[in-house]
Amino acid sequence: MGFYDQSVTAATGEEISMKDFEGKVVLVVNTATGCGFTPHYKDIEAMYEKYHDRGFEVVDVPCNQFAGQTPGTDEEIHEFCALKYNTQFPQMKKADVNGENAIPLFKYLKEQKGFEGFGKGAAAMAMSVMLSKIDKDYKNNAEIKWNFTKFVVDRSGNVVARFEPTAKMSDVDKCVEALI
Repeated sequence: MGFYDQSVTAATGEEISMKDFEGKVVLVVNTATGCGFTPHYKDIEAMYEKYHDRGFEVVDVPCNQFAGQTPGTDEEIHEFCALKYNTQFPQMKKADVNGENAIPLFKYLKEQKGFEGFGKGAAAMAMSVMLSKIDKDYKNNAEIKWNFTKFVVDRSGNVVARFEPTAKMSDVDKCVEALI
Protein backbone atom coordinates (compact mmCIF):
# COMPACT_ATOMS: atom_id res chain seq x y z
CA MET A 1 0.00 0.00 0.00
CA GLY A 2 1.26 3.44 -0.89
CA PHE A 3 0.45 7.05 -0.09
CA TYR A 4 -2.46 7.17 -2.54
CA ASP A 5 -4.06 4.17 -0.81
CA GLN A 6 -4.39 6.16 2.42
CA SER A 7 -7.28 8.33 3.55
CA VAL A 8 -8.11 10.63 6.41
CA THR A 9 -11.32 12.05 7.84
CA ALA A 10 -11.91 15.77 7.33
CA ALA A 11 -13.22 17.88 10.21
CA THR A 12 -16.53 17.87 8.30
CA GLY A 13 -16.69 14.07 8.59
CA GLU A 14 -15.99 13.51 4.89
CA GLU A 15 -13.44 10.83 4.02
CA ILE A 16 -10.55 12.35 2.04
CA SER A 17 -8.53 9.97 -0.12
CA MET A 18 -4.89 10.81 -0.71
CA LYS A 19 -5.62 9.70 -4.29
CA ASP A 20 -7.37 13.09 -4.60
CA PHE A 21 -3.88 14.62 -4.35
CA GLU A 22 -2.27 12.49 -7.05
CA GLY A 23 0.12 14.61 -9.12
CA LYS A 24 0.45 17.22 -6.37
CA VAL A 25 3.07 17.98 -3.74
CA VAL A 26 1.58 17.36 -0.29
CA LEU A 27 2.64 18.50 3.18
CA VAL A 28 1.17 16.29 5.92
CA VAL A 29 1.50 17.72 9.42
CA ASN A 30 0.20 16.93 12.89
CA THR A 31 -0.76 20.21 14.54
CA ALA A 32 -1.74 21.75 17.86
CA THR A 33 -3.34 25.01 18.88
CA GLY A 34 -1.55 25.52 22.20
CA CYS A 35 2.04 24.57 21.43
CA GLY A 36 5.24 26.58 21.22
CA PHE A 37 5.38 25.50 17.57
CA THR A 38 1.82 26.68 16.80
CA PRO A 39 3.20 29.77 14.97
CA HIS A 40 4.29 27.28 12.26
CA TYR A 41 0.71 27.70 11.03
CA LYS A 42 1.72 31.14 9.72
CA ASP A 43 4.52 29.67 7.60
CA ILE A 44 2.41 26.73 6.43
CA GLU A 45 -0.33 29.12 5.33
CA ALA A 46 2.24 31.28 3.52
CA MET A 47 3.49 28.19 1.67
CA TYR A 48 -0.08 27.22 0.84
CA GLU A 49 -0.79 30.64 -0.62
CA LYS A 50 2.51 30.68 -2.54
CA TYR A 51 2.33 27.18 -4.05
CA HIS A 52 -1.32 26.04 -4.02
CA ASP A 53 -2.03 27.22 -7.58
CA ARG A 54 1.03 25.25 -8.70
CA GLY A 55 -0.15 21.95 -7.21
CA PHE A 56 0.57 22.10 -3.46
CA GLU A 57 -1.78 20.77 -0.78
CA VAL A 58 -1.69 20.64 3.02
CA VAL A 59 -3.13 17.79 5.07
CA ASP A 60 -3.47 19.26 8.58
CA VAL A 61 -4.21 16.64 11.24
CA PRO A 62 -4.77 18.18 14.69
CA CYS A 63 -3.53 15.87 17.45
CA ASN A 64 -3.93 16.04 21.22
CA GLN A 65 -1.34 13.37 22.10
CA PHE A 66 1.44 15.75 23.10
CA ALA A 67 0.89 17.40 26.49
CA GLY A 68 -2.81 17.92 25.69
CA GLN A 69 -1.99 20.94 23.53
CA THR A 70 -5.04 20.55 21.25
CA PRO A 71 -7.93 20.32 23.69
CA GLY A 72 -10.72 21.83 21.56
CA THR A 73 -13.32 20.36 19.26
CA ASP A 74 -12.68 20.18 15.52
CA GLU A 75 -14.82 23.29 15.09
CA GLU A 76 -12.93 25.20 17.81
CA ILE A 77 -9.59 24.21 16.28
CA HIS A 78 -10.71 25.43 12.85
CA GLU A 79 -12.00 28.73 14.27
CA PHE A 80 -8.73 29.32 16.13
CA CYS A 81 -6.61 28.68 13.03
CA ALA A 82 -8.81 30.72 10.71
CA LEU A 83 -8.97 33.70 13.09
CA LYS A 84 -5.37 33.70 14.33
CA TYR A 85 -3.50 32.50 11.22
CA ASN A 86 -6.06 33.01 8.42
CA THR A 87 -5.61 29.39 7.35
CA GLN A 88 -7.29 28.50 4.09
CA PHE A 89 -6.25 24.87 3.78
CA PRO A 90 -8.70 22.27 5.10
CA GLN A 91 -8.23 20.70 8.49
CA MET A 92 -8.84 17.08 9.23
CA LYS A 93 -10.61 15.56 12.19
CA LYS A 94 -8.48 15.49 15.33
CA ALA A 95 -6.70 12.12 15.44
CA ASP A 96 -3.95 10.11 17.07
CA VAL A 97 -0.63 9.82 15.22
CA ASN A 98 1.05 7.35 17.61
CA GLY A 99 -0.03 4.23 19.45
CA GLU A 100 -2.64 1.61 18.69
CA ASN A 101 -5.22 4.25 17.68
CA ALA A 102 -2.89 6.05 15.27
CA ILE A 103 -4.56 6.72 11.95
CA PRO A 104 -3.21 4.57 9.09
CA LEU A 105 -1.89 7.62 7.20
CA PHE A 106 0.59 8.37 9.99
CA LYS A 107 1.51 4.70 10.42
CA TYR A 108 2.41 4.69 6.72
CA LEU A 109 4.36 7.97 6.86
CA LYS A 110 6.42 6.77 9.83
CA GLU A 111 7.24 3.52 7.98
CA GLN A 112 8.52 5.59 5.05
CA LYS A 113 10.54 8.19 6.99
CA GLY A 114 11.76 7.47 10.48
CA PHE A 115 13.12 9.85 13.06
CA GLU A 116 16.55 11.22 12.13
CA GLY A 117 17.09 13.68 14.98
CA PHE A 118 16.18 17.20 15.96
CA GLY A 119 19.17 18.91 14.40
CA LYS A 120 21.17 21.52 16.29
CA GLY A 121 20.33 24.54 18.41
CA ALA A 122 18.50 25.39 21.60
CA ALA A 123 15.10 24.06 20.51
CA ALA A 124 16.67 20.77 19.40
CA MET A 125 18.48 20.42 22.73
CA ALA A 126 15.31 21.21 24.69
CA MET A 127 13.31 18.62 22.73
CA SER A 128 16.00 15.99 23.28
CA VAL A 129 16.07 16.63 27.03
CA MET A 130 12.28 16.58 27.33
CA LEU A 131 11.84 13.45 25.23
CA SER A 132 14.57 11.52 27.02
CA LYS A 133 12.42 11.87 30.16
CA ILE A 134 9.31 10.61 28.34
CA ASP A 135 10.89 7.86 26.19
CA LYS A 136 14.49 6.87 26.85
CA ASP A 137 14.55 5.09 23.47
CA TYR A 138 13.01 7.96 21.46
CA LYS A 139 16.01 8.19 19.11
CA ASN A 140 15.52 4.61 17.97
CA ASN A 141 11.88 4.56 16.93
CA ALA A 142 9.88 6.22 14.18
CA GLU A 143 7.11 7.55 16.42
CA ILE A 144 6.05 11.16 16.03
CA LYS A 145 7.93 13.03 18.74
CA TRP A 146 5.84 16.22 19.03
CA ASN A 147 3.38 18.55 17.37
CA PHE A 148 4.23 19.97 13.94
CA THR A 149 6.17 17.03 12.57
CA LYS A 150 5.95 17.46 8.80
CA PHE A 151 6.14 14.99 5.92
CA VAL A 152 6.60 16.09 2.32
CA VAL A 153 5.20 13.87 -0.42
CA ASP A 154 6.19 14.39 -4.06
CA ARG A 155 3.92 14.39 -7.12
CA SER A 156 4.37 10.62 -7.50
CA GLY A 157 3.30 9.79 -3.94
CA ASN A 158 6.80 9.24 -2.54
CA VAL A 159 7.46 10.42 1.00
CA VAL A 160 10.63 12.39 0.34
CA ALA A 161 11.25 14.18 3.64
CA ARG A 162 10.37 14.29 7.31
CA PHE A 163 10.90 17.51 9.22
CA GLU A 164 10.80 17.54 13.00
CA PRO A 165 9.17 20.57 14.65
CA THR A 166 12.62 22.00 15.37
CA ALA A 167 13.45 22.22 11.65
CA LYS A 168 13.52 25.66 10.10
CA MET A 169 10.36 26.37 8.15
CA SER A 170 12.57 27.87 5.44
CA ASP A 171 14.04 24.37 4.95
CA VAL A 172 10.55 22.91 4.58
CA ASP A 173 9.72 25.64 2.07
CA LYS A 174 12.89 24.92 0.04
CA CYS A 175 12.02 21.22 -0.07
CA VAL A 176 8.49 21.95 -1.32
CA GLU A 177 9.70 24.54 -3.80
CA ALA A 178 12.16 22.05 -5.31
CA LEU A 179 9.28 19.63 -5.95
CA ILE A 180 6.79 22.16 -7.35
